[in-house]
Formats: sequence, structure tokens, C-alpha cells
Amino acid sequence: MLVDPKFPTTERFVSDVRAAASAMGQQIEVLYVSSDREIETAFTTLGQRGAGALLGGVGGFLFSRRERIVALAARHRIPAMYILREYVAAGGLMSYGASIADAYRQAGIYAGRILKGEKPGDLPVMLPIKFELVINLKTAKALGVQIPDRLLALADEVIE
Repeated sequence: MLVDPKFPTTERFVSDVRAAASAMGQQIEVLYVSSDREIETAFTTLGQRGAGALLGGVGGFLFSRRERIVALAARHRIPAMYILREYVAAGGLMSYGASIADAYRQAGIYAGRILKGEKPGDLPVMLPIKFELVINLKTAKALGVQIPDRLLALADEVIE
């Protein structure tokens, strides 16, 4: 798992992933990165330890380095999953996470409600309701990963 220690929700994200891994009898290693050099070192470490997969973390720093992260995952032949579709568009294997487009739509609805006179403090807190699964078949083929037809059928988008 690759995460940015400076991002505010990192520790909660790590805690949730650790709990999920433990429930499935899996072990994870968390690699904290906050510089380009640390990203390079993390992938060297993943390669040396024979990592079977990578889960990309959240935050602006990692997002701004998504093309480099995707390229390193490909070079080290590590299947990687991310929470934003933009990683898959950059060549990553797959992503599953909240739809950013839907979040922006929801923000627009809230802005409209506020402009019509509703008090922001009276509006309910909204959690994401639309999630997207995006799969890059070209990357899967390059990694030698077979994506089951059932999973492809569930995908919101398949990049070929």
C-alpha cells in the first residue's frame, strides 16, 4: 500500500485497509511516500519483496505523481488498484472509488440550494453514493493478468 503521510485522512485509510486485510487473512505493508525519491525507493522495495499487488493511496501529492506511479508499477510488473479512475486513464490496471463527477454534481446541487436561501448548516452531510469500477485491459494484458468476464461485466468502464 502506497500512501502519503501528510494527507489528513491517510491514517484512517491505512487503519481501514489493515482491518480489511486482517479479516481476509492477508498481510499488507504500508509504504509512506512524500517525495519523488521515496516513490522510487518504495517501488524498488516492492520489487525486492516480490509484492503481489499494490493499492494506491489518496491525496494530492500521489495524484500529482499518478503517471510516474503507474509507470513504475508497470516497470516492476506489479498489478495495482487505485481509488480514482484517472490512474487507470494514465495506464493503471484498475480503480474502484467514488465518482468524482458525481461528487461535483452533488456540490452544484448544494450550491444551488444555498443560493436559493438554505442555510449551509441545515444541509445534511452527503456521502458518495455513486462508485465506479474502471479496468484497463491493455494494462492487464501487459501484466499477464486475466480479468474474469464477470468482473468486466460489472465494470462501469473498460479501457481497451
